[in-house]
Amino acid sequence: MNAPVKLADDTAASRTIRAMIVDDSAAMRAVLANILAADGDIEVVGSAPDPFVARDMIKRLDPDVLTLDVEMPGMDGLSFLEKIMRLRPMPVVMCSTLTAHGAEVTIEALRLGAVECISKPTGQADDLLAYGHSIRKIVKAAAGASTRTGMLGANHTAVKPQEGGDFREDALIAIGSSTGGVEALFSILPAFPADCPPVLIVQHMPEGFTAGFAKRLDNSCAATVVEAEDAMPIRPGRIYIAPGGSRHMTILGGPRGTIRLKPGPAVTGHSPSVDVLFHSVAKQCPPTAAVGTILTGMGEDGADGLRTMRQAGAATFGQSAESCVIYGMPRAAMERGAVERELALSALPVPMLAACRTN
Repeated sequence: MNAPVKLADDTAASRTIRAMIVDDSAAMRAVLANILAADGDIEVVGSAPDPFVARDMIKRLDPDVLTLDVEMPGMDGLSFLEKIMRLRPMPVVMCSTLTAHGAEVTIEALRLGAVECISKPTGQADDLLAYGHSIRKIVKAAAGASTRTGMLGANHTAVKPQEGGDFREDALIAIGSSTGGVEALFSILPAFPADCPPVLIVQHMPEGFTAGFAKRLDNSCAATVVEAEDAMPIRPGRIYIAPGGSRHMTILGGPRGTIRLKPGPAVTGHSPSVDVLFHSVAKQCPPTAAVGTILTGMGEDGADGLRTMRQAGAATFGQSAESCVIYGMPRAAMERGAVERELALSALPVPMLAACRTN
């Protein structure tokens, strides 16, 4: 397949997007086909009841995007996803009833390289309208996503943590990510040593999913990874994941103060919002003590906040277009002058940690 085109609005180039549906329910395949076909830019080129039929259809039809169910006879969706990413990488959107409550399944799908996970429609008229808008937007964005071999499946090589021991006492790292961010965070956070500066992260994720995400990350990292709680103290050697839901993560009392989770409307379309975190860090941390990094994702959340951090004197980093799944948030930040250095994902940990060291 041709290399994907990176666009500021995170959608594929102006062309018809060829989508394929894999689901064991004939009724659900029909519903999804009708929903996707309602957008003139999307053509459903085929549908398959199981991975075995899908395998041959993918070879023959060469779709741009695949929607994939989790539970199917013969081979489950996660096993098929792993094979796709290892043998023939392509954008995949996991679409299943399990993704609404199966946080573990969802995190594994995203870790393996799925662009996004979305629940199946409920059948209610109002829900279908909102759901249709959401999945069409995701599928169109996925068509422009970067996919590559050697993602975070069975072939992923463990990352060795960087050396610690000489970090500034007031150092703090803030990270924002969205689509593709689960894979990105599994890639860079294991490089952080056990005594790393506190790391605060907003990863766009539904409520109820972030606790499982933090647990999975904790198993892969030298530092301790937790889901953030209100009034939780900020300490070195800890990585805090903002809980999904309707509260924004901020800090109070400086880089060794406490985390505050504040209810409020969505900012830049998201709650929690990367922008809110970055603005808070810029206000609460000494200028040269903070590090801000924006990773792969749709939209522009975090661009304004990262610019504020840079203007305040913080070191700021952005993930490069070539290493992003969706070059949206980092591109918006670059265009606003918020990014001091743009680097490939694998190159980010060393300079991020170096900016926190005493020498």
